[in-house]
Amino acid sequence: MFDQQPTVELLFEQLGLDPSQEAIDQFIETHQLTMDIPLHHAPFWTHAQHDFLISHWKKDDEWAMVVDILNEQLHTQHRVSASFNS
Repeated sequence: MFDQQPTVELLFEQLGLDPSQEAIDQFIETHQLTMDIPLHHAPFWTHAQHDFLISHWKKDDEWAMVVDILNEQLHTQHRVSASFNS
């Protein structure tokens, strides 16, 4: 059982990624997705990472909100670009 309140740092840890703020910022900056690619279909996830993300999103459990935050952050550049092109 996981007793801590999920955070982006803990999500990165669960995904086997460096949970430092610097590493998270770098990951988000270098892994931006276009709006047509859902988070769980991103080509950079391993099978296990994909399964973790999609299972918690589908369960709509306490991790789902953190997964949504990461999803939003990984689509930020394209959302901003799209709004300027409107």
